[in-house]
Amino acid sequence: MSVSSKRRVFPFTQVVGQEEMKLALLLNVIDPRIGGVMIMGDRGTGKSTTIRALADLLPEIQVVSGDPYNSAPADPDLQSDEVRERAGRGEALPTEPRQVPMVDLPLGATEDRLCGTIDIEKALSEGVRAFEPGLLAKANRGLLYVDEVNLLDDHLVDVLLDAAASGWNTVEREGISVRHPARFVLIGSGNPEEGELRPQLLDRFGMSVEVRTVRDPELRVLVVDQRTAFDADPVAFLEGSAAAQEALQARVVAAQERLPAVTIDQDLRLRISAVCGELDVDGLRGDIVTNRAARALAAFEGRDAVGDDDVARVVACCLRHRLRKDPLETIDSGDRVVKVFCQVFERPLPSGEEERRAFDLALVG
Repeated sequence: MSVSSKRRVFPFTQVVGQEEMKLALLLNVIDPRIGGVMIMGDRGTGKSTTIRALADLLPEIQVVSGDPYNSAPADPDLQSDEVRERAGRGEALPTEPRQVPMVDLPLGATEDRLCGTIDIEKALSEGVRAFEPGLLAKANRGLLYVDEVNLLDDHLVDVLLDAAASGWNTVEREGISVRHPARFVLIGSGNPEEGELRPQLLDRFGMSVEVRTVRDPELRVLVVDQRTAFDADPVAFLEGSAAAQEALQARVVAAQERLPAVTIDQDLRLRISAVCGELDVDGLRGDIVTNRAARALAAFEGRDAVGDDDVARVVACCLRHRLRKDPLETIDSGDRVVKVFCQVFERPLPSGEEERRAFDLALVG
């Protein structure tokens, strides 16, 4: 697709700073089983811009033509019931390329808008399942973004997290049940000044990252100049970024293909679990997510085995939001995680802020 015909979205590779957020987003695209990203930070730090840029970066996907669920032509776990029945009959499934869906969930959305609705009257009178798909159907095989997720009704957050974890959405009304695939990367963002998520809900997000306002004057000027250049001539700006975008897209696709072959040895898995145990992390989600994120990072960097450095760069993002036991506490900045990691992995404790952040940051692009 030519630059002039694409939707004009600020390119991912030109987002200045916020490496922690960019890396977490890319790792979740490489392995959606990580469980999504919770992004907390100041207003005006490029959260929404970066997330929309991520969707634009990803290659088009092949979907079954006319299917409202973006069903995959060959994967039954990503197909609606109708498509699976057609495939089971040996019917040829025409396909078409489609941009990876990027769905915004508004704060005022209802459960029907999110999950879909069943027309009970039509179902009873005509004997058919009259289902109107919701946003979860549209988000299948894509990204679902909730801005100010900490202000969203807790019940809707529960529904979102259940669908994201299971990969399916089930709607039941008056004894009629409809089920469809809903495999998506859940991304939430919010400002901690406006309220925190309950610890039980935070734990359901795979990774948590902090974004901070850029303080360096030169970087601030660079951000302003790039945004001004993009707004003045989007086509020229996108053409200038095309090579970097294509290179990063190819790197992500290669990582997705390499991921099944990436290994993590027993000793490293034991030490990851030791870190989680020392931090008194409830449940096993922390262990699982840290393993998955480390494998995704190794795949992203073109390696077939996970090393200590991979764990060091993702461990804070995977565990910091699982330490809060009291809803009135704030999310840990990651210092406790880094301290315990250094103890278990027998590394010297970083002395300064920049050195500490090197454990869980990686330059992207």
